Amino acid sequence: MNPLANYRRITIKIGSALLVDKAGKFRASWLAGLAEDIATLKAEGRDVVIVSSGAIALGRGLLGLSAVALTLEQSQAAASAGQIALSQAWAEALGKHGIVTGQILITPNITEERRYYLNARTTIQTLLGLGAIPIINENDSVATAEIRYGDNDRLSARVATMIEADLLVLLSDIDGLYTAPPGKDPNATHLSVVDAITPAIEAMAGGAASHLSRGGMTTKVEAGKIATLAGTAMVIAKGTEEHPLRRLVDGGLHTLFKPVTTRAQSRKRWIMGTLAVAGTVQVDAGAASALRQGRSLLPIGITRITGTFERGDTIAVLNPDGREIARGLASLDSEDARLVMGKRSDVMAELLGAGNRSEMVHRDNLVLTGAKETAE
Repeated sequence: MNPLANYRRITIKIGSALLVDKAGKFRASWLAGLAEDIATLKAEGRDVVIVSSGAIALGRGLLGLSAVALTLEQSQAAASAGQIALSQAWAEALGKHGIVTGQILITPNITEERRYYLNARTTIQTLLGLGAIPIINENDSVATAEIRYGDNDRLSARVATMIEADLLVLLSDIDGLYTAPPGKDPNATHLSVVDAITPAIEAMAGGAASHLSRGGMTTKVEAGKIATLAGTAMVIAKGTEEHPLRRLVDGGLHTLFKPVTTRAQSRKRWIMGTLAVAGTVQVDAGAASALRQGRSLLPIGITRITGTFERGDTIAVLNPDGREIARGLASLDSEDARLVMGKRSDVMAELLGAGNRSEMVHRDNLVLTGAKETAE
């Protein structure tokens, strides 16, 4: 069965090791084959968005930099030079099929701050409406070690949920998820379908597989959590051979991560896909149960708070075992939250005043992130 058959809007993530060889040379023939595959999808009436790594790897070769470790400043310079070459390569490869491309460089604040998030979404959707293919990458030329995404797997998931893509395809140097790293365990078994990302599934993820990749199976599974909880399916497939999408359509080995059955509202897709949280609150069993029933998080159920955050910041909610079960927008800053945690609403009103919200996170601003979550 064609794993792409039922999807109209597809986001495709391309890893650095697919576009650039170990010598820092561009794999032009490979890109030409992928462009032909993408043109076929376009001819079938699909919307396609590309999240492409490769700028630093290309720039490193262009500038004659070391193939091993780069300083932050060298990485930024390599990204600046490489991004020009990367965008030109995409424009030429797809232009041969009559397809116009548009380049969009994203930094973390663009998807973490809702106003910028909505603007970016509008730009991408406008390009799609005009028949173009957006080529998206993290803006490594200005991103710092502290604020960068760190990998394009999660970035691609954030983009896919932003534009309500039906499917996210991660093309990499591995053909899907195994029960253990196949290079280390000869008994590892390939998983063709993952119904839900549970702690057991997360435990199967290994480390980075390529010298050019900042990600690995761990970040791919994290990307799967972002995508599937927002209603977007995800496929991990091997992309090293030419015509990787054609091979996938023809039955190539892959892993499909199924989405939840209902699609979240735009605001909740944004909350659940947040890449960096400002702090965490741990709750007791009673509060965890209340959240699963669709209730707000009240201070009385909070047992521990970490981090410093302001009202409106995204925080993670942990169950008594320390596992994240929800994310939401804080109605109180961390100082006030520590003052009232574990206390009843009437005591909270005495401490903070009657004008303050009585909940730590209102249910309208909260999204469950556990495997059983079904978005509204």
